[in-house]
Amino acid sequence: MKKSEVPQDKSNLESANFRELCYAVDENGEYTTAHTTGWDPKTIALDNAIEDIHQRIEDAKNRVQNNQTSPIEYYMEFHKMDLPILASYVGIWQWRVKRHFKPKVFHKLSNKILQKYADVFEITIDQLKNLQHAN
Repeated sequence: MKKSEVPQDKSNLESANFRELCYAVDENGEYTTAHTTGWDPKTIALDNAIEDIHQRIEDAKNRVQNNQTSPIEYYMEFHKMDLPILASYVGIWQWRVKRHFKPKVFHKLSNKILQKYADVFEITIDQLKNLQHAN
């Protein structure tokens, strides 16, 4: 694609003043870099991914409010993590982190364990227990 033809379609990235670097051919027929704010197919895929993330966060929040899971799962989704990433950040086996999703288990966790989660999520233990970050 020629440098003058690099698409500049509207996208979520544009509002964050983010531009992507891509390769294009300049006037001399040589490869060079060009900035783009996005193009429609990529924008559609990005919008779908963001919508999916928001839905997962909302679903986790509802499960916490219905006492079906602990706030740990909500904050994991809110911070766009998955189980392996969260487990590695808190230094706890994945099966134990998953077990901490159970409300009965969560309420029995020591402050030492809760502090590990709070540190990863950059909140206080009180916020972790009371889901005060829920939007």
